[in-house]
Amino acid sequence: MKKHTKILATVGPACEDVDTLEQMIRAGVNVFRLNFSHGTHDYHEANLKRIYEAAGRCGLIVGVLQDISGPKVRIGLIDGIVTLSPGDRIEFTAEESDGVFIEPGRLRLSLNHPELLAKVKQGEAIYFADGSLRTTVVATGDTVVCEVQNSGQLSSRKGVNFPHTSLGLEVLTAKDREDIAWGVKNGVDFMAISFVQTAKDMEDVRAEVERHNGKAQLIAKIEKFDAVENIDAILEASDGLMVARGDLGIEVPFYKVPTLQKMLIRKANEKSKPVITATQMLLSMTQAERATRAEISDVANAVLDGTDCVMLSEESAVGAYPVKAVETMTETIRETEKIYPYHKFAQFECFDEMDVIDESAVLLSQKIDAEAIIALTASGQSAKKLARYRPENPILAVMHSDRVARLLTLVWGVVPAFLTRTTSVDKMLIEVVQSGLARQVLNRHAMYIVTAGDPIGVPGTTNAIRILRENEMEYFASAALKKRSKKMPEGAATLF
Repeated sequence: MKKHTKILATVGPACEDVDTLEQMIRAGVNVFRLNFSHGTHDYHEANLKRIYEAAGRCGLIVGVLQDISGPKVRIGLIDGIVTLSPGDRIEFTAEESDGVFIEPGRLRLSLNHPELLAKVKQGEAIYFADGSLRTTVVATGDTVVCEVQNSGQLSSRKGVNFPHTSLGLEVLTAKDREDIAWGVKNGVDFMAISFVQTAKDMEDVRAEVERHNGKAQLIAKIEKFDAVENIDAILEASDGLMVARGDLGIEVPFYKVPTLQKMLIRKANEKSKPVITATQMLLSMTQAERATRAEISDVANAVLDGTDCVMLSEESAVGAYPVKAVETMTETIRETEKIYPYHKFAQFECFDEMDVIDESAVLLSQKIDAEAIIALTASGQSAKKLARYRPENPILAVMHSDRVARLLTLVWGVVPAFLTRTTSVDKMLIEVVQSGLARQVLNRHAMYIVTAGDPIGVPGTTNAIRILRENEMEYFASAALKKRSKKMPEGAATLF
């Protein structure tokens, strides 16, 4: 197995051709991100088709994550670039207007969400342009006045952060609703939801997805200070988390980001929900062929923290070396996993019977030095619960649907390895063993742990653990060969 930790790569102009996407998959990409802060629906649809073509060339399964842009707060238009110094004033009014200096050192601006001006209080901070320009509110009312704290520059449409103010913005804009409808229509696997503040935000998004009969898994991007405060409820309402360190590092003191990262990863691990660590992981590789030592250490520490997935943003979307960035990340993951603290049994509470069974299966796999765990899973949940204990050997998932296979591309240590149409455990094992031996995924002389549920196909019914030893492998291999008079079920031989 190449690695346990997965890689999510953003698609953009630097990598949108099929050949480059194929090279990235072969280098280690498991999921591709479509960033809906940029591009039209036609643009993303063309990239989606190219992703599937590239995956087909490789014979591998990849997932697709649609990143919903959310209610980003921005300033209005400014003529050119303006320079501000400590002590200068920025004034906001509710009326939409172009940015202009009323007098030297006094800049008037507008916001795309002017209703937020009524929520700020004196002494609170407002940051601009990814935190590069910092101000403090000194007057409120019809006009909100901020005093500049450091030298910096502003240009049109730069982002605005309110690190001390609960904004209460609707998590979905009109554009987001159109984008979600597109995502459901085109069958994306995951939707990352920006600027989440409460669990209700995730519930509202899920209702919108279900309104279109969608089944995408919802990933809450944690990038607001109030999201951190509400994290337990948000996690409960989500299918996974993204530690979005860019805006998070502006919303909270930057020196708290490493400890928050560890806390968020730990909470997601405990709930068996995938967690992505994102932003600036190999940023220098946007321009340079080699990453910095600090960036390599950052990736390694995210892996050791227990993240399921690490993400490339500019590095793959617009960088000069998208394939090299993936290779660098893969090499770093593989080296770090040589010292990974596998078999995490004492860290997690068992919340239900499935947790007890899956913990026992991983412990048994360690005790008998199993080659892998083979998880027969209808919804993918059993494989996720196995993954939280971080077995050293891979979890080979056996599914009935390619959708479930794609959903597992984000989960640590899980290989969506076998697709089957049969509905009995013995028949599934016949197919798995025969196909696995033929593709050299399985070793005839090794031992495997099998987890399954009875009845087959009912989510949440994992209730059995089985050991496959050499004699059982021989039995199922022979049984499979006798039953091979007709063609394998569709999809059973085109697997990861």
